[in-house]
Amino acid sequence: MDTPLQGPDPATETFVAHRNLLFTVAYEMLGSAADAEDVLQETWLRWTGVDLAAVTDRRAYLVRITTRQALNRLRTVSRRKEAYVGQWLPEPLLTTPDVAEDVELAESMSMAMMLVLETLGPTERAVFVLREVFGLDYEEIATAVDKTPAAVRQIAHRSRKHVDARRPRRTVSASETRAAVESFQRAFETGDLQGLLDVLAPEVVYMGDGGGIKHAALRPIVGALSVARVFAGMSGKAAKGGISFSFAPTMVNGTPALAVHIDGEFDGVIAFHVEDTRITGLYFVRNPEKLSHAATETTPTLR
Repeated sequence: MDTPLQGPDPATETFVAHRNLLFTVAYEMLGSAADAEDVLQETWLRWTGVDLAAVTDRRAYLVRITTRQALNRLRTVSRRKEAYVGQWLPEPLLTTPDVAEDVELAESMSMAMMLVLETLGPTERAVFVLREVFGLDYEEIATAVDKTPAAVRQIAHRSRKHVDARRPRRTVSASETRAAVESFQRAFETGDLQGLLDVLAPEVVYMGDGGGIKHAALRPIVGALSVARVFAGMSGKAAKGGISFSFAPTMVNGTPALAVHIDGEFDGVIAFHVEDTRITGLYFVRNPEKLSHAATETTPTLR
């Protein structure tokens, strides 16, 4: 007789069902997709040793394991950031259009918001993410961060106040962001200084991350004219040197972005923050070690 096919065991089935949630929790705590994947691997190894019969809420239990592993990983990540060459930006994460439709999730994953989360301490960041992004109750969070519910409530209040004072103003729709990105792309491709000035907000901030491997600005560049000159200069130098820039529209961290190719080779990702139809933040990640989760199969739009 043929052996009947068996479905996945309950541990695997539960883990797979909640994997996207667990990955997002880890990513928003760490700002690194590679580290988030490592945390999920560690979570899985611990989950396989759990007696499921003794677990009343499997989702909460998995979130607790993931949060604790991410908190442990934060120590290593913090040491790496201290020794990092130049500006550190979160690892860009290729996302599907449906993420942009979830406005709160898209905002929490945006480059601008991820940088705000970097200003929180580890426990404060964990509490903020679990409470404000995923809506967990204080009792669930307390077990995840090994605090009392009363302590978690106070931490949540402090972290919310801290983030509210620093968070960017509400992001515009994906279509409005896409329009601003397209205007930026046209001006960048042609080296149109005025076109760049038209789409950049007066207070725009440009940050680049090359990790000491690729050339990038070592400090933030602030102001429309300064930022416009940087990108117009890039375009002009490329034209004189016979270098071909090309761009592929993509979705990164829940918002429209550009995948940048130089002479046909994938070089990096530019993420944007847009307010009132103008770009207030540009984040150009070129460090190859941060680009594995942002690689796109989209054919670039050639100049």
